[in-house]
Amino acid sequence: MSEALPVWARNVEDLPALEPDDYARYARHLILEDVGVEGQRRLKGASVLCVGTGGLGSPLLLYLAAAGVGRIGIVDFDVVDQSNLQRQVIHGTATVGKPKLESAKARILDINPHCRVDLYPVALASDNALDIVRPYDVVVDGTDNFPTRYLVNDACVLLDKPNVYGSIFKFEGQASVFNHVDPKTGERGPQYRDLYPEPPPPGLVPSCAEGGVLGILPGVIGCIQATETVKILLGKGTTLAGRLLLYDALGMKFRELKLRRDPNAVEITGLIDYQEFCGVPSIDEGAAPTDHAAADEGFDRIDVSTYAARRDAGWSPFVLDVRKAHELDIARFPGTDLQRPHEDVIAGDIGGIPRDRPVLVTCRSGGRSAKAAAALVAAGWTDVTNLEGGILAWADEIDPSLPKY
Repeated sequence: MSEALPVWARNVEDLPALEPDDYARYARHLILEDVGVEGQRRLKGASVLCVGTGGLGSPLLLYLAAAGVGRIGIVDFDVVDQSNLQRQVIHGTATVGKPKLESAKARILDINPHCRVDLYPVALASDNALDIVRPYDVVVDGTDNFPTRYLVNDACVLLDKPNVYGSIFKFEGQASVFNHVDPKTGERGPQYRDLYPEPPPPGLVPSCAEGGVLGILPGVIGCIQATETVKILLGKGTTLAGRLLLYDALGMKFRELKLRRDPNAVEITGLIDYQEFCGVPSIDEGAAPTDHAAADEGFDRIDVSTYAARRDAGWSPFVLDVRKAHELDIARFPGTDLQRPHEDVIAGDIGGIPRDRPVLVTCRSGGRSAKAAAALVAAGWTDVTNLEGGILAWADEIDPSLPKY
Protein backbone atom coordinates (compact mmCIF):
# COMPACT_ATOMS: atom_id res chain seq x y z
CA MET A 1 0.00 0.00 0.00
CA SER A 2 1.12 3.55 -0.69
CA GLU A 3 0.78 4.46 3.02
CA ALA A 4 3.59 2.00 3.82
CA LEU A 5 6.00 4.04 1.69
CA PRO A 6 7.84 7.08 3.07
CA VAL A 7 5.97 10.26 2.34
CA TRP A 8 8.38 11.43 -0.38
CA ALA A 9 7.70 8.24 -2.37
CA ARG A 10 3.90 8.19 -2.15
CA ASN A 11 1.57 8.88 -5.01
CA VAL A 12 0.11 12.38 -4.93
CA GLU A 13 -3.46 11.08 -4.89
CA ASP A 14 -2.70 9.21 -1.65
CA LEU A 15 -1.57 12.35 0.16
CA PRO A 16 -3.96 14.33 2.39
CA ALA A 17 -5.69 17.22 0.65
CA LEU A 18 -5.20 20.81 1.72
CA GLU A 19 -8.06 22.50 3.54
CA PRO A 20 -9.10 26.12 2.80
CA ASP A 21 -7.20 27.35 5.87
CA ASP A 22 -4.05 25.59 4.66
CA TYR A 23 -3.85 27.76 1.54
CA ALA A 24 -3.61 30.90 3.64
CA ARG A 25 -1.33 29.39 6.31
CA TYR A 26 1.19 27.96 3.84
CA ALA A 27 0.89 30.58 1.11
CA ARG A 28 4.64 31.30 1.09
CA HIS A 29 5.35 27.60 0.60
CA LEU A 30 2.75 27.18 -2.12
CA ILE A 31 4.34 29.77 -4.34
CA LEU A 32 7.73 28.02 -4.14
CA GLU A 33 8.20 25.85 -7.23
CA ASP A 34 9.99 23.16 -5.22
CA VAL A 35 7.16 22.96 -2.68
CA GLY A 36 3.84 23.99 -4.22
CA VAL A 37 0.58 22.22 -3.44
CA GLU A 38 2.06 18.76 -3.92
CA GLY A 39 4.96 19.44 -1.58
CA GLN A 40 2.71 20.90 1.08
CA ARG A 41 0.51 17.84 0.87
CA ARG A 42 3.63 15.71 1.41
CA LEU A 43 4.46 17.72 4.52
CA LYS A 44 0.89 17.35 5.75
CA GLY A 45 1.08 13.59 5.28
CA ALA A 46 4.54 13.33 6.85
CA SER A 47 5.55 12.07 10.27
CA VAL A 48 8.70 13.07 12.16
CA LEU A 49 10.02 11.77 15.47
CA CYS A 50 12.16 14.13 17.53
CA VAL A 51 14.22 12.55 20.30
CA GLY A 52 14.61 15.30 22.89
CA THR A 53 12.99 18.69 23.46
CA GLY A 54 16.09 20.54 24.57
CA GLY A 55 18.29 23.04 22.78
CA LEU A 56 18.18 21.27 19.41
CA GLY A 57 14.63 19.97 19.67
CA SER A 58 13.18 23.38 20.50
CA PRO A 59 13.81 25.21 17.19
CA LEU A 60 13.36 22.00 15.26
CA LEU A 61 9.87 21.37 16.63
CA LEU A 62 8.81 24.99 16.23
CA TYR A 63 9.75 25.07 12.55
CA LEU A 64 8.42 21.62 11.71
CA ALA A 65 5.07 22.61 13.20
CA ALA A 66 5.08 25.93 11.35
CA ALA A 67 6.03 24.15 8.11
CA GLY A 68 2.93 21.96 8.35
CA VAL A 69 4.34 18.54 9.19
CA GLY A 70 1.18 16.58 9.93
CA ARG A 71 2.42 14.27 12.69
CA ILE A 72 5.16 15.02 15.20
CA GLY A 73 6.33 12.56 17.81
CA ILE A 74 8.43 13.66 20.79
CA VAL A 75 10.46 11.51 23.16
CA ASP A 76 11.47 13.11 26.48
CA PHE A 77 11.03 12.43 30.18
CA ASP A 78 12.60 15.59 31.66
CA VAL A 79 10.98 18.63 33.25
CA VAL A 80 11.65 22.27 32.40
CA ASP A 81 14.40 23.80 34.55
CA GLN A 82 15.22 27.48 34.80
CA SER A 83 18.67 26.81 33.36
CA ASN A 84 17.00 25.50 30.17
CA LEU A 85 15.44 28.83 29.24
CA GLN A 86 18.71 30.32 27.96
CA ARG A 87 18.51 28.11 24.86
CA GLN A 88 15.43 25.83 24.90
CA VAL A 89 13.11 28.37 23.33
CA ILE A 90 10.07 26.11 23.03
CA HIS A 91 9.71 26.38 26.82
CA GLY A 92 9.04 29.47 28.92
CA THR A 93 9.14 30.79 32.46
CA ALA A 94 5.55 29.72 33.04
CA THR A 95 6.43 26.08 32.29
CA VAL A 96 9.37 25.73 34.70
CA GLY A 97 8.82 22.57 36.71
CA LYS A 98 6.40 21.08 34.18
CA PRO A 99 7.16 18.15 31.88
CA LYS A 100 8.94 19.27 28.74
CA LEU A 101 6.57 17.21 26.63
CA GLU A 102 3.55 19.15 27.88
CA SER A 103 5.31 22.48 27.39
CA ALA A 104 6.42 21.57 23.87
CA LYS A 105 3.02 20.24 22.81
CA ALA A 106 1.23 23.39 24.00
CA ARG A 107 3.63 25.59 22.03
CA ILE A 108 3.40 23.41 18.91
CA LEU A 109 -0.40 23.51 18.91
CA ASP A 110 -0.34 27.24 19.48
CA ILE A 111 1.75 27.58 16.31
CA ASN A 112 -0.24 25.03 14.34
CA PRO A 113 -3.36 23.47 15.85
CA HIS A 114 -3.62 21.10 12.87
CA CYS A 115 -0.54 19.10 13.92
CA ARG A 116 -0.95 15.72 15.51
CA VAL A 117 1.46 15.55 18.44
CA ASP A 118 2.34 12.15 19.93
CA LEU A 119 4.13 12.15 23.29
CA TYR A 120 6.46 9.47 24.62
CA PRO A 121 7.28 10.30 28.27
CA VAL A 122 10.03 7.68 28.51
CA ALA A 123 13.75 7.32 28.10
CA LEU A 124 14.45 5.87 24.67
CA ALA A 125 15.90 2.41 25.32
CA SER A 126 16.66 -0.84 23.55
CA ASP A 127 13.36 -2.36 24.62
CA ASN A 128 11.16 0.43 23.26
CA ALA A 129 13.10 2.20 20.49
CA LEU A 130 11.96 0.10 17.55
CA ASP A 131 8.28 0.40 18.45
CA ILE A 132 8.59 4.16 18.94
CA VAL A 133 10.61 4.82 15.77
CA ARG A 134 8.73 2.49 13.42
CA PRO A 135 5.70 4.70 12.52
CA TYR A 136 7.74 7.75 11.46
CA ASP A 137 9.19 8.85 8.13
CA VAL A 138 12.20 10.65 9.61
CA VAL A 139 13.92 10.59 13.00
CA VAL A 140 15.72 13.67 14.28
CA ASP A 141 18.36 13.21 16.95
CA GLY A 142 18.25 16.07 19.46
CA THR A 143 20.04 14.18 22.24
CA ASP A 144 23.14 15.11 24.19
CA ASN A 145 24.72 11.77 25.10
CA PHE A 146 26.53 9.00 23.22
CA PRO A 147 24.47 5.98 24.34
CA THR A 148 21.26 7.50 22.95
CA ARG A 149 22.95 8.63 19.74
CA TYR A 150 24.13 5.09 19.01
CA LEU A 151 20.70 3.76 19.94
CA VAL A 152 18.92 6.20 17.61
CA ASN A 153 21.34 5.34 14.82
CA ASP A 154 20.99 1.59 15.17
CA ALA A 155 17.19 1.75 15.36
CA CYS A 156 17.13 3.86 12.20
CA VAL A 157 19.43 1.43 10.39
CA LEU A 158 17.32 -1.57 11.41
CA LEU A 159 14.09 0.17 10.35
CA ASP A 160 15.54 1.93 7.28
CA LYS A 161 14.80 5.45 8.52
CA PRO A 162 16.77 8.64 7.81
CA ASN A 163 18.49 10.01 10.92
CA VAL A 164 18.97 13.78 11.00
CA TYR A 165 21.87 14.39 13.38
CA GLY A 166 23.03 17.46 15.30
CA SER A 167 25.31 18.12 18.25
CA ILE A 168 26.52 21.20 20.09
CA PHE A 169 29.23 22.16 22.57
CA LYS A 170 30.34 25.58 23.79
CA PHE A 171 30.54 27.63 20.53
CA GLU A 172 30.66 24.78 18.02
CA GLY A 173 28.10 22.55 16.37
CA GLN A 174 27.80 19.67 13.91
CA ALA A 175 25.05 18.45 11.62
CA SER A 176 24.61 15.63 9.12
CA VAL A 177 22.07 13.19 7.71
CA PHE A 178 22.65 9.50 8.31
CA ASN A 179 21.24 6.36 6.71
CA HIS A 180 19.46 8.26 3.95
CA VAL A 181 18.85 6.80 0.52
CA ASP A 182 19.12 9.45 -2.16
CA PRO A 183 15.82 9.34 -4.12
CA LYS A 184 17.64 10.38 -7.29
CA THR A 185 20.56 7.91 -7.24
CA GLY A 186 19.29 5.21 -4.90
CA GLU A 187 22.59 5.35 -3.02
CA ARG A 188 22.54 4.96 0.75
CA GLY A 189 24.62 7.44 2.70
CA PRO A 190 26.79 6.73 5.73
CA GLN A 191 25.49 6.22 9.24
CA TYR A 192 26.60 7.53 12.64
CA ARG A 193 28.90 4.56 13.19
CA ASP A 194 30.80 5.49 10.03
CA LEU A 195 31.63 8.79 11.72
CA TYR A 196 32.20 7.36 15.19
CA PRO A 197 32.86 3.60 15.02
CA GLU A 198 33.58 3.57 18.75
CA PRO A 199 32.39 5.90 21.49
CA PRO A 200 34.96 8.12 23.22
CA PRO A 201 36.18 7.08 26.67
CA PRO A 202 33.63 7.96 29.38
CA GLY A 203 34.11 11.50 30.64
CA LEU A 204 36.37 12.60 27.80
CA VAL A 205 33.68 14.81 26.23
CA PRO A 206 32.09 17.08 28.85
CA SER A 207 28.37 17.71 28.79
CA CYS A 208 26.92 21.16 28.17
CA ALA A 209 26.20 21.32 31.90
CA GLU A 210 29.94 20.99 32.54
CA GLY A 211 31.35 22.90 29.58
CA GLY A 212 28.59 25.39 28.80
CA VAL A 213 26.96 26.29 25.51
CA LEU A 214 26.14 29.55 23.74
CA GLY A 215 22.37 29.80 23.91
CA ILE A 216 22.00 30.74 20.23
CA LEU A 217 24.14 27.81 19.00
CA PRO A 218 21.45 25.11 19.22
CA GLY A 219 19.11 27.47 17.39
CA VAL A 220 21.44 27.46 14.40
CA ILE A 221 22.04 23.70 14.41
CA GLY A 222 18.40 22.89 15.18
CA CYS A 223 17.27 25.01 12.25
CA ILE A 224 19.73 23.18 9.99
CA GLN A 225 18.23 19.90 11.19
CA ALA A 226 14.73 21.21 10.47
CA THR A 227 15.83 22.28 6.98
CA GLU A 228 17.30 18.84 6.24
CA THR A 229 14.16 17.16 7.53
CA VAL A 230 11.85 19.20 5.31
CA LYS A 231 14.09 18.57 2.27
CA ILE A 232 13.95 14.83 2.92
CA LEU A 233 10.16 14.89 3.27
CA LEU A 234 9.81 16.84 0.04
CA GLY A 235 12.39 14.77 -1.80
CA LYS A 236 14.08 17.98 -2.92
CA GLY A 237 17.57 19.40 -2.88
CA THR A 238 20.84 17.88 -1.72
CA THR A 239 20.97 16.74 1.87
CA LEU A 240 23.94 16.53 4.21
CA ALA A 241 24.15 12.77 3.64
CA GLY A 242 27.84 12.00 3.14
CA ARG A 243 28.86 15.34 4.62
CA LEU A 244 29.50 16.54 8.14
CA LEU A 245 28.78 20.25 8.50
CA LEU A 246 30.89 21.98 11.16
CA TYR A 247 29.91 25.37 12.55
CA ASP A 248 32.17 27.70 14.55
CA ALA A 249 30.06 30.46 16.06
CA LEU A 250 32.99 32.49 17.42
CA GLY A 251 34.67 32.56 14.02
CA MET A 252 31.32 32.57 12.16
CA LYS A 253 32.62 29.88 9.85
CA PHE A 254 31.13 26.78 8.26
CA ARG A 255 33.21 23.96 6.83
CA GLU A 256 32.50 20.44 5.61
CA LEU A 257 34.06 17.05 5.99
CA LYS A 258 33.25 14.24 3.57
CA LEU A 259 31.86 11.04 5.05
CA ARG A 260 31.88 7.63 3.43
CA ARG A 261 30.39 4.31 4.35
CA ASP A 262 32.85 1.95 6.01
CA PRO A 263 32.93 -1.26 3.94
CA ASN A 264 34.32 -3.12 6.96
CA ALA A 265 31.72 -1.90 9.41
CA VAL A 266 30.12 -4.52 11.62
CA GLU A 267 26.54 -5.22 10.54
CA ILE A 268 23.85 -4.03 12.92
CA THR A 269 21.54 -6.95 13.60
CA GLY A 270 19.83 -5.80 16.78
CA LEU A 271 19.84 -3.33 19.62
CA ILE A 272 22.34 -3.76 22.45
CA ASP A 273 23.09 -2.38 25.92
CA TYR A 274 24.26 1.09 24.91
CA GLN A 275 25.23 2.18 28.41
CA GLU A 276 27.65 -0.73 28.55
CA PHE A 277 28.80 -0.13 24.96
CA CYS A 278 29.70 3.48 25.83
CA GLY A 279 31.28 2.52 29.14
CA VAL A 280 28.69 4.29 31.25
CA PRO A 281 28.53 2.55 34.65
CA SER A 282 25.15 1.19 35.61
CA ILE A 283 23.70 2.04 39.03
CA ASP A 284 22.34 -0.63 41.30
CA GLU A 285 18.84 0.51 42.09
CA GLY A 286 19.12 -1.01 45.54
CA ALA A 287 22.29 0.84 46.47
CA ALA A 288 22.52 4.20 48.15
CA PRO A 289 23.78 7.01 45.90
CA THR A 290 27.06 7.22 47.81
CA ASP A 291 27.66 3.47 48.06
CA HIS A 292 30.67 2.98 45.80
CA ALA A 293 32.51 0.34 47.80
CA ALA A 294 32.32 -2.16 44.96
CA ALA A 295 33.98 0.27 42.58
CA ASP A 296 37.25 0.23 44.61
CA GLU A 297 37.97 3.76 43.44
CA GLY A 298 40.66 4.45 46.02
CA PHE A 299 38.97 7.62 47.26
CA ASP A 300 36.01 8.25 49.54
CA ARG A 301 32.74 9.97 48.72
CA ILE A 302 30.78 12.17 51.07
CA ASP A 303 27.46 13.99 50.76
CA VAL A 304 27.20 17.66 51.65
CA SER A 305 25.21 17.16 54.85
CA THR A 306 27.76 14.72 56.22
CA TYR A 307 30.62 17.01 55.23
CA ALA A 308 28.96 20.02 56.88
CA ALA A 309 28.48 18.05 60.11
CA ARG A 310 32.06 16.76 60.12
CA ARG A 311 33.41 20.22 59.36
CA ASP A 312 31.44 21.69 62.24
CA ALA A 313 32.87 18.94 64.46
CA GLY A 314 36.41 20.00 63.57
CA TRP A 315 37.34 18.10 60.40
CA SER A 316 39.50 20.42 58.28
CA PRO A 317 40.54 18.88 54.97
CA PHE A 318 42.40 20.73 52.22
CA VAL A 319 39.60 21.86 49.87
CA LEU A 320 40.43 21.62 46.16
CA ASP A 321 37.90 23.18 43.76
CA VAL A 322 38.43 21.80 40.25
CA ARG A 323 36.03 24.11 38.43
CA LYS A 324 37.21 26.68 35.90
CA ALA A 325 38.44 29.97 37.35
CA HIS A 326 35.53 31.94 35.88
CA GLU A 327 33.06 29.65 37.64
CA LEU A 328 34.28 31.00 40.97
CA ASP A 329 32.87 34.37 39.92
CA ILE A 330 29.42 32.73 40.01
CA ALA A 331 29.72 30.99 43.36
CA ARG A 332 32.61 30.14 45.66
CA PHE A 333 32.69 27.02 47.76
CA PRO A 334 33.35 27.93 51.40
CA GLY A 335 36.80 27.17 52.71
CA THR A 336 38.41 26.56 49.32
CA ASP A 337 42.20 26.34 49.63
CA LEU A 338 43.05 25.95 45.93
CA GLN A 339 41.30 26.25 42.57
CA ARG A 340 42.72 24.22 39.71
CA PRO A 341 40.78 22.92 36.66
CA HIS A 342 40.25 19.18 36.74
CA GLU A 343 41.91 18.80 33.35
CA ASP A 344 45.13 20.20 34.82
CA VAL A 345 44.97 17.86 37.80
CA ILE A 346 44.42 14.89 35.49
CA ALA A 347 47.36 16.07 33.35
CA GLY A 348 49.63 16.02 36.43
CA ASP A 349 49.53 19.62 37.65
CA ILE A 350 49.35 18.63 41.32
CA GLY A 351 51.80 21.03 42.92
CA GLY A 352 50.54 22.77 46.04
CA ILE A 353 48.22 19.94 47.05
CA PRO A 354 49.47 18.54 50.38
CA ARG A 355 50.02 14.83 50.90
CA ASP A 356 50.02 15.00 54.70
CA ARG A 357 46.46 16.32 55.00
CA PRO A 358 43.07 14.98 53.89
CA VAL A 359 41.99 16.42 50.52
CA LEU A 360 38.35 17.20 49.75
CA VAL A 361 37.72 17.68 46.01
CA THR A 362 34.67 19.57 44.80
CA CYS A 363 33.22 21.01 41.59
CA ARG A 364 29.81 22.06 40.28
CA SER A 365 27.98 18.75 40.63
CA GLY A 366 30.51 16.07 41.54
CA GLY A 367 31.54 14.65 38.17
CA ARG A 368 34.72 16.55 37.45
CA SER A 369 35.83 16.31 41.06
CA ALA A 370 35.53 12.51 40.96
CA LYS A 371 37.87 12.40 37.97
CA ALA A 372 40.34 14.69 39.73
CA ALA A 373 40.11 12.59 42.90
CA ALA A 374 40.92 9.46 40.90
CA ALA A 375 43.92 11.24 39.37
CA LEU A 376 45.22 12.18 42.82
CA VAL A 377 44.88 8.61 44.04
CA ALA A 378 46.74 7.38 40.95
CA ALA A 379 49.50 9.88 41.75
CA GLY A 380 49.93 8.50 45.27
CA TRP A 381 47.54 10.49 47.47
CA THR A 382 46.00 8.25 50.11
CA ASP A 383 43.36 10.39 51.84
CA VAL A 384 41.12 11.87 49.14
CA THR A 385 37.36 12.46 49.35
CA ASN A 386 34.97 13.55 46.60
CA LEU A 387 32.10 15.87 47.54
CA GLU A 388 29.00 14.33 45.99
CA GLY A 389 26.72 16.83 44.28
CA GLY A 390 29.31 19.60 44.47
CA ILE A 391 28.39 23.20 45.00
CA LEU A 392 24.90 22.66 43.57
CA ALA A 393 24.08 20.21 46.36
CA TRP A 394 25.64 22.62 48.87
CA ALA A 395 23.32 25.37 47.63
CA ASP A 396 20.30 23.04 47.78
CA GLU A 397 20.91 21.60 51.23
CA ILE A 398 23.27 23.87 53.17
CA ASP A 399 23.40 27.45 51.86
CA PRO A 400 20.46 28.50 49.64
CA SER A 401 21.98 31.97 49.23
CA LEU A 402 24.58 30.58 46.81
CA PRO A 403 23.68 31.09 43.13
CA LYS A 404 23.00 27.92 41.14
CA TYR A 405 24.08 27.54 37.52
